[in-house]
Amino acid sequence: MTTIVVGYVAKPEGEAALGRALEEAALRDARIVLVSSTRGDHVETGVDAARARLEAAGVPHEVRVSTSAFDPAEDLLAVAEEVGADLIVIGLRRRTPVGKLLLGSNAQRILLDAHAPVLAVKVGA
Repeated sequence: MTTIVVGYVAKPEGEAALGRALEEAALRDARIVLVSSTRGDHVETGVDAARARLEAAGVPHEVRVSTSAFDPAEDLLAVAEEVGADLIVIGLRRRTPVGKLLLGSNAQRILLDAHAPVLAVKVGA
């Protein structure tokens, strides 16, 4: 079975990525592995809603919430490698050049380092 790994945050870019991953799963008869990375004590409240959305769609799925010291790109890439992802879906948002410099770019890292094709979905696309 085809495996799609989707990076998820409870923000518009995460919702866009999940929506597109669900579309791709229907087209490919695939399962979805949703990866949500959190840091410290922050609990990703949107994960329950995402899980419910996956269940309502009837798509085989697995939800992984990581609270590791790794950054979100490393978490996503590690899971994609572990499960043998056939496709990775991520959401993008517009950032200022200063924002990119200060915060780094998880999306760029995923695009450059992933061993599977990456589908980047813009918010509102």
